[in-house]
Amino acid sequence: MLLLNLPKYETKIAIRDGKKVIFDVIRRRYVALTPEEWVRQHFVHFLIDQKGYPVSLMANEVLLNLNGTKKRCDTVLYKRDLMARMIIEYKAPQIEITQAVFNQITNYNFVLKVDYLIVSNGINHYCCKMDYANHTYTFLEDIPDYNLL
Repeated sequence: MLLLNLPKYETKIAIRDGKKVIFDVIRRRYVALTPEEWVRQHFVHFLIDQKGYPVSLMANEVLLNLNGTKKRCDTVLYKRDLMARMIIEYKAPQIEITQAVFNQITNYNFVLKVDYLIVSNGINHYCCKMDYANHTYTFLEDIPDYNLL
């Protein structure tokens, strides 16, 4: 798999039914190893290991009902009261982060109304903090540590 702009971690990769799978620490099971999943697993481990995010407050592939259509958020971080706090959208490393990607995560946020949105293709990472009072958002220079959220 491709090298990413994320810290390495000890991956658990196996072959199941002739296909590569990777262990997802959040779902606690092996999942198909796609380029997007490679990014997700590295980013999740970055958040847990480097930024102090509690694995118990994170969920992958969160189902949403958006205007009568079922959608899935790649990762959602929850507050202790189980209200959503952050949405993270992943793309494969070769996929450019465009306005369309931000539109996708913004649409998810119409439902969840989180404080932070993150988009990553494993090479480039973008994080913005929402300001609902002023109907704006601010791009942050870095992904915040959990204790600073």
